[in-house]
Amino acid sequence: MCEAAGDDGGCGADVGPARRRRGAGRSYPRTCMKCGQGSAALVIRVGDPFCRNCFREYFMHKFRAMLGKNRIIFPGEKVLLALSGGPVSSAMLRQVQEGLSRETAKKLRFIPSVVYVDEGAVRGQSLAQREQSLARMETLLQATGFPYYLMHLEQALELPASILRPGPVTSSEPGLSYKEAVEGFIQQQRQKGNGDKDSGTSLPGPGSGDSAEGPLAASRLPAAALTQELLKLFEAVETPTAKEELLQMLRIHLILQTARTKGYTKVMTGESCTRVAIKLLTNLALGRGAFLAIDTGFKDNRHGDVMVVRPMREYMAKEIAFYNHFFDVPTVIAPPLPTKRRDKPSIHRVVERFLLGLQEDFPSTISTIYRTGEKLSSDRAKATCESQRCLLCLCALDLDGEEELALEPTLIMDELELERNGCCQDPPAAGAERKSAYIPLLCYSCRLTFKELGPVTTLPPYVRAEAQRRIH
Repeated sequence: MCEAAGDDGGCGADVGPARRRRGAGRSYPRTCMKCGQGSAALVIRVGDPFCRNCFREYFMHKFRAMLGKNRIIFPGEKVLLALSGGPVSSAMLRQVQEGLSRETAKKLRFIPSVVYVDEGAVRGQSLAQREQSLARMETLLQATGFPYYLMHLEQALELPASILRPGPVTSSEPGLSYKEAVEGFIQQQRQKGNGDKDSGTSLPGPGSGDSAEGPLAASRLPAAALTQELLKLFEAVETPTAKEELLQMLRIHLILQTARTKGYTKVMTGESCTRVAIKLLTNLALGRGAFLAIDTGFKDNRHGDVMVVRPMREYMAKEIAFYNHFFDVPTVIAPPLPTKRRDKPSIHRVVERFLLGLQEDFPSTISTIYRTGEKLSSDRAKATCESQRCLLCLCALDLDGEEELALEPTLIMDELELERNGCCQDPPAAGAERKSAYIPLLCYSCRLTFKELGPVTTLPPYVRAEAQRRIH
């Protein structure tokens, strides 16, 4: 086989990599662009060299600037950090720790807690591997000193049907602007005499989560019957793409329920600029074009009482990788969903490989897609009543005027196919238990996913219960 990209020559040795070889030849020591004294440890973009200390300050400032610019999280508000153990969410956790430390000039003023969802059952991990991963994660969480909650994906099967209904919207600081809330909070802290000790939070000690999620939680895995029910649900799904969508849905619903029951109004998720760009194109391919702004924007308020925010969305994957490497940020990487397809496992993975490959030759690819997504509006995703809201994603039903589009024959064929398959797969049941009865409750994208989720009897109980309530 021709070694086109190798160093020993080949048919493509003088064509593709020539530009990068010339750039590598100018690897002379460079000076930090910010302080002008230290030697550059990395180059973020072309012509932007940073030393380690300046890069750390740049990274921290970017996080605080994102929160300060949007002014969504008010002082003293409880915020739940959704930690997956990956590079982005781990870097986000470190930024919150840095922002709450006493050495920081401008400290964060919210009260953080951490939630971790164990997905080892559907990711092909054995019981021993799951316990090992949970033990490592619990050690990491205890070291933060924040309250934490260790959840298992199996618990999503026991969620109430109300999780698929938006909660009442409540203002964090009614009648006050963000600036007034900050000034009032600082004055209140000074009156208490804690101005030099407390920047706005009074953090509990390590391992101070609820007793059900406290120490030794790693050894308390869900019941085997519940794990088998979850595996049965995923085994019935026909395509890897639908499995990815189902996993995302169960995860966010479980985190949302944790936030509601524990009294949190904001949830932070770790999604980088690279991940946002991938998600944007993936959702386009999945038919979620009307909801791109709410799926990839800084804030996601579709759930009403709990808002999801993405403070890491301006960080490139390269920046996060260097930060974690330079400052020893611990991570716990989970394996991907098992699949028998190696080349094209799912739409999510195909889009990811395409964009990352394109980014190597055209470094502006990710940032261009990201900036394009910034111009989108979230108005199309808002629903005014329950009948206009999707059962699964809670966005507005994007089917207005479908009789005028080519979408109508597609939906008719889908309903006929589901009716035919439902007669063969589903046992005799009421109309609400037939797959075709779910179709009017779903947006276009969720209809495509729903077709591949298997028989109705394998769906999560809370989805079936909410569907029956809406139909009846």
